[in-house]
Amino acid sequence: MFTTLFLALSTLPSIELKIDATKPQVKVSRSLYGIFFEEINCAGDGGIYPELVRNRSFEDSDKLVDWKVVSGSAKVFNGKVALDALTVLENPGFYGMNIVKGKQYRFTIRYLATQDVNLVVKFNGNGLKGSKEVLLKAARNGVAHFQFKPTGSDPKASLELFVEKPIELDFVSVFPEKTFKNRENGLRPDLMNLLTEMKPSFMRFPGGCWVEGDTMAFAMRWKTTINDLHLRKTLPNIWGYVSTNGLGYHEYLQMCEDLKADPLFVVNVGMSHKEVVPLDKMGEYVDDAIDAIEYANGPVTSKWGAVRAKNGHPKPFNLKYLEIGNENGGPAYDERYKLFYDAVKAKYPEVITIANLWGGLPTSAPIEVIDEHYYNNPSFFFRNANRYDSYDRKGPKIYVGEYAVTSGCGNGNLIAALSEAAFMTGMERNSDIVTMSSYAPLFANVDKKAWNPDLIYFNSNKAAGTPSYYVQKMFARNRPDETVRTEVPKLPEVKSYFQPGGVGIGTWITKAEFKDMSITENGKTNQLDPSEFKKERGDWSIKGGIATQNSLDERCRLVYPMPKSNTYTFRTKARKISGNEGFLITVGHLDESRWVWLNLGGWRNTEHGIEWNGAGRVTNNIPGKIETGRWYDIEIDYSPDRIICRLDGQQIFDEKAPSSPTFFQTAGVDRKANELIVKVINGSGETISTNLNLEGAKATGRAKVEILRHDDPMAENTLENPKNVAPKQSEQSYAGGTLKYEAKPYSLGIIRVPLK
Repeated sequence: MFTTLFLALSTLPSIELKIDATKPQVKVSRSLYGIFFEEINCAGDGGIYPELVRNRSFEDSDKLVDWKVVSGSAKVFNGKVALDALTVLENPGFYGMNIVKGKQYRFTIRYLATQDVNLVVKFNGNGLKGSKEVLLKAARNGVAHFQFKPTGSDPKASLELFVEKPIELDFVSVFPEKTFKNRENGLRPDLMNLLTEMKPSFMRFPGGCWVEGDTMAFAMRWKTTINDLHLRKTLPNIWGYVSTNGLGYHEYLQMCEDLKADPLFVVNVGMSHKEVVPLDKMGEYVDDAIDAIEYANGPVTSKWGAVRAKNGHPKPFNLKYLEIGNENGGPAYDERYKLFYDAVKAKYPEVITIANLWGGLPTSAPIEVIDEHYYNNPSFFFRNANRYDSYDRKGPKIYVGEYAVTSGCGNGNLIAALSEAAFMTGMERNSDIVTMSSYAPLFANVDKKAWNPDLIYFNSNKAAGTPSYYVQKMFARNRPDETVRTEVPKLPEVKSYFQPGGVGIGTWITKAEFKDMSITENGKTNQLDPSEFKKERGDWSIKGGIATQNSLDERCRLVYPMPKSNTYTFRTKARKISGNEGFLITVGHLDESRWVWLNLGGWRNTEHGIEWNGAGRVTNNIPGKIETGRWYDIEIDYSPDRIICRLDGQQIFDEKAPSSPTFFQTAGVDRKANELIVKVINGSGETISTNLNLEGAKATGRAKVEILRHDDPMAENTLENPKNVAPKQSEQSYAGGTLKYEAKPYSLGIIRVPLK
């Protein structure tokens, strides 16, 4: 029976991988594998920053959001909330507070009261009992600190406050006493432990789009994030929530220190998503960048070094990198880039600057490192494993600051991770030019996910790394000092297949209607009732056998379950009502990540094409346009080997599934451990028997082997099953300079061989 594989090999192959440990190639940058932290998906607030109260300063809105008035009454004004007598407030935190029995929680209440007020606090939830009564003395600017240790546990608990007399609250915080390294305003231990295990060489922060803001008023300004917590400026996030900036510039630097990672700070260059600051007003933004370096690196006798010392860190943080902007480009960026570059180099020449590659390289000043971003499908990353082999060595160094498989990836599956690993072999092999890299995004709260996929998922009490997390971890922990010469005389023949699956109809920013849908299998035609189709997205209505899509959203689709066979013909008629494009006719549909579709009138109604599992194109597109108001006859013959498409009876495509490389490798030497490190990726569905000819490693001994694999290339990890796809360790003997390694289907293997 045909299985859901992307690629299969025509025979059970055998490969000879020649590795000459005596022939060093390039030194591998010690900064090659880092991490990128962006305030997205509740990564900070609601994530690694463990404040339990949401909207703790009552500044998220002019209404009482994220708080519930259980009884009594409350009114928000000027970042405060006025409570009447006998009022009960409840706060559910960030999708539930993780309250653990016996764990101590630190409360901070800032208030204004004209008389003494009894405050009763408790946690609501399953198995949670007891409360704590605190007397708040009359004060114009009162502050109360106290601890509370609950008697039960509930990861979905909420906080309840009761006051018997009127009072104004300005700030309510509940913070776990146990944080990573017991920092006072510290971070969530389980998430920090996952990062620590990655051994990142650097950390880029705080974004991303968080740096720019939708407008300049919402751009991140570091000086508003280093004062007392209740005074820090809260900011709306373009990802749909408000940040407290409790995780501020100081905490980010401290986080780098705890991870033993070099800090890489991204500064705003006077450009938001919608605005550009005039050149004659850029002085304060340039000063911000210079002052940020002084805060991190300056002596305690300097203005901002003294502020750092006052905040509890006299020793410099040693900021190593400064990125000038985030995803900014064009003439405006070019002008502003020079302002920052010149100012930084004049005062801090040792700080390495990084420029954006976004619509072209800036030319106004020299470039030390350029930041490239890649988001695509698995096929792209497999095909681009050799991307940097031919890069100009005389140009700037490369920082691959954001990259990930974002289509054909599910929520972060194995085939996505393996294609990223293949791409990473190319970065490592070319580390003389690619000196830094970081996957993106790093974190996502599963209850506030704005981007897919992400490296680490979590909720209030659990966390799990995706297969991509383990790839990043394996590469970073097995980073050689230098690569060595490798050669594969002959790669196996590759044959590619389309996956079997159901059919569907859909649109992209277009309204349309569909009728007369049918599937022909083994000579028998069955008419399909559109009411039996399942909606994935869109505004669909069905009347008189016609399915109408009424939304101008993207990826609107109705799907029908998989036919009985792997080979069938799907027919439908379609008519465009309005919108930018044409029709999306789906075959081979397994889920939202695995499908093939005929895109008619795509690319703003200029081309027809076939796409597979996301953004991957099966063939070159052809010119084509879909007219409004006209019925079209559409027919697709579909099988694992071939797809034939007809429009109004005329054949427009006859294509086989495109193949991609399946076997990738790189090797290098760890001088301190005196070991040869070999990385092997098998992206196919067959075992590849690999003979490692280890020239220069003649000693007989045992090699350490770490393998990440699964039988299903679409396998994922979940919070309930976090180790479904996780690496396993073993040992393997070798003799006479030869090691036979069985590269299992869909696997990344790392072999460490002792050198004589």
